[in-house]
Amino acid sequence: MLPSTLRDQALGYALLAPSLLLLGGLLGWPLIQAVLLSFYDMHPLTRRVIYVGLENYTDIFEDDMFWRAFANNFVWLAGSLFLQIGGGVVVALLLNRTFIGRGIARSLILFPYLMPVLVAALVWRWMLDDIHGIVNYAWIGMGLKRIDWLSTMPNAMVTVIVVGSWRVFPFVVIAVLARLQSIPQQLYEAAEVDGASRWSQFWDVTMPQIANVLSVIVLLRAIWDFREFDLIFLMTGGGPVIGTTTLPLLVYKEAFELFKMGKALAIAVVMMLCMLVLIAAYLRSVRNAPASEEIR
Repeated sequence: MLPSTLRDQALGYALLAPSLLLLGGLLGWPLIQAVLLSFYDMHPLTRRVIYVGLENYTDIFEDDMFWRAFANNFVWLAGSLFLQIGGGVVVALLLNRTFIGRGIARSLILFPYLMPVLVAALVWRWMLDDIHGIVNYAWIGMGLKRIDWLSTMPNAMVTVIVVGSWRVFPFVVIAVLARLQSIPQQLYEAAEVDGASRWSQFWDVTMPQIANVLSVIVLLRAIWDFREFDLIFLMTGGGPVIGTTTLPLLVYKEAFELFKMGKALAIAVVMMLCMLVLIAAYLRSVRNAPASEEIR
């Protein structure tokens, strides 16, 4: 007769088994197939499959476009995280203060995050149009020179980073705001008694309290932004030339424009390995968060 603890564990695993099998079938098998096919040369139209071993990986590591896309991916990632986290924390601090209309402001701040990516991209492309866009109209109205926001570098990369950050920074705002509201007010009162300035209160009280949340947000946003495809594709298509081509866009171009499916899958596998590092860091951060969550 099994002890009650082991029986409970066995029952839990038995109840989870159908979901795990379904998840493995829907995600695990296609993933295994993708890794296996990365060792083949396959044309998506003729379905001609030839085993080439590590040739696809050799090709991508010798391809300057791959390394340019790899660099672009990290430029996009670093710029997006900087604006999202910085802007999100600032707005969360403002919304945490008491003022008239705070509830309405908290509701409106979700608007960019709720807007579909296609709608956001098309609206911004119209606003940033070189000739008819309202942004250049206002820019020229201030006596400044017209700017090609999406057709020259580095303007195109900066623009997609700003637009991408604008669309998702409300996620950071909501997460940080929830943590700010749980900070005991006594900590700020004690800091004021000690003569701490607003700046000192932020660094000595607020930042230590939201540090764990920020670390999780940074890793989570890094995982999502590393594989960002739709916004960049809709805004610039990877251009000008390959100025904003990231790894997801390169996978698309290799697979559906050049019909090099094996090479595209090899790039996707490299992306997966990079994301596994981020996912491992995220899981470790989440696992350690409860143990380090304490009032300082």
